Amino acid sequence: MRFTLIDKITGLTAGKSITAIKNLSLAEEYLADHFPGFPVMPGVLMIESLVQSSAWLLRYSDDFAYSTILLKQARAVRFNNFVSPGTTLTVTAEIQSIKGNQCVLLGSGTLNGDSVVSAKLTLEKFNLSEKNPGLKAADEYEIRKLRELFSLLWSPEGG
Repeated sequence: MRFTLIDKITGLTAGKSITAIKNLSLAEEYLADHFPGFPVMPGVLMIESLVQSSAWLLRYSDDFAYSTILLKQARAVRFNNFVSPGTTLTVTAEIQSIKGNQCVLLGSGTLNGDSVVSAKLTLEKFNLSEKNPGLKAADEYEIRKLRELFSLLWSPEGG
């Protein structure tokens, strides 16, 4: 199962920062079990929304040069509040440093300006073909699909 936890990118500056939103709907299946009678977005999915927005920033900044961006480390993680159905989580991420293929970003999520989650994330970017040249076609396919999804999430003219 694959969760897309970013509904729209609302601000994007290559090499610097991203702002995105996630509208939480009661229709999301995981809310039936988390928690019965008190549906809230799981903390791990809040972190995943930070990771996904950070990955979009890196892809855009590198002109989609890498097929794969993975979370390597999450530090200083803080959960400050719940995200419940009917609310909009605003996610921001700022690049702190890039050393080779490893990038450190500060991510945060807010509801109506109040902090919900924050973390210092280390992401690693690479192509599968770097270790197995036979996977070049897989890299190209993944990058093409990512570009298509990105075009749905970000519209520079409309924000």
